[in-house]
Amino acid sequence: MSNFLGSHAINMDAKGRLAIPSRVREQLAQACGGRIVLTANADEERCLWVYPEPQWEVIQPQIEALPNMNRNVRRLQRLVLGYATPLELDPAGRILIPPTLRSYASLDKKLMLIGQGKKLELWSEESWFSWLDESSGSDDMPPEMEALSL
Repeated sequence: MSNFLGSHAINMDAKGRLAIPSRVREQLAQACGGRIVLTANADEERCLWVYPEPQWEVIQPQIEALPNMNRNVRRLQRLVLGYATPLELDPAGRILIPPTLRSYASLDKKLMLIGQGKKLELWSEESWFSWLDESSGSDDMPPEMEALSL
């Protein structure tokens, strides 16, 4: 499985097409033959998640199996499963972002593609830099992070 790292400034054209950077494109070709699933981030940040198809096939049943009598679970399922869109990179390494997903994440011309290990995130450049500039607002840290030494 690929390990997606790094950040990439990319542009989207007026039709909603964007070219995946060559290094990421090569990783996607190896991991999934260029077949991906694009969906909404269910957290408070309005960005998109980009899963290689095999990774999505692991995640989807886990989301479907959650007990949907919980309001937060229903929200997660509606967003992540409801917006899930299978796509395939064209021969030039481009994808077409559906209008519903562009609207959800407020995507415009300037974008940021952010590696997150097993998946990628796609942000509007403005939202990404705004998120970076925000303070966390909380000093609460999970014990797993307290034990981490960077």
